[in-house]
Amino acid sequence: MDNLIPFDGELYLYRNFYSLPESDCLFARLQAELAWQEESIFIYGRQVKVPRLMCWYGDSDAWYQYSGVNHQPLPWTPTLQTIRKSIERQCRCRFNSVLANLYRDGNDSMGCHADDEKELGQNPVIASLSLGDQRVFKLHHKKCREKLDIVLSHGDLLVMAGSLQHHWLHSVPKTKKLKTPRINLTFREIEAATRGTN
Repeated sequence: MDNLIPFDGELYLYRNFYSLPESDCLFARLQAELAWQEESIFIYGRQVKVPRLMCWYGDSDAWYQYSGVNHQPLPWTPTLQTIRKSIERQCRCRFNSVLANLYRDGNDSMGCHADDEKELGQNPVIASLSLGDQRVFKLHHKKCREKLDIVLSHGDLLVMAGSLQHHWLHSVPKTKKLKTPRINLTFREIEAATRGTN
């Protein structure tokens, strides 16, 4: 598998990690089973609604702080456990948590950021599974003009690793194109020494 990033990190794309029938089944289950909720985060000192639905699942001690909000994980569902095991085999590493995002239409988005919170460790491996409608995943280097756009489709698995989070920012921007729902699961390993508390 070729590294898609030209320098300063690792990025691997596994097209059709799940087949079309498998992806259809997983999407339907996740949309119905997960505890989707609308969250608010603090940006520049004010509370703003997150432009997508979210939920956090994982091991009981895999707390995660994101934009000033401390997330206590919900217990793994059977569907998430099945997906986790498949992705762990592919990535040859362990994940103890997953952030689920539901993009309801083209107005839902993910702002430009890096997954560089201390809970994720020095060079985290983050496995991102896409289910549902296609969306563009954009990356750009923090110091130079290098950019990369990847269209993520139903059943694709994207893996970020190495020093990527130190040097690159990524986003899923809004689009005026007519879009049906998309679910994104990002599997992570929260390090024990830095896990959040009440």
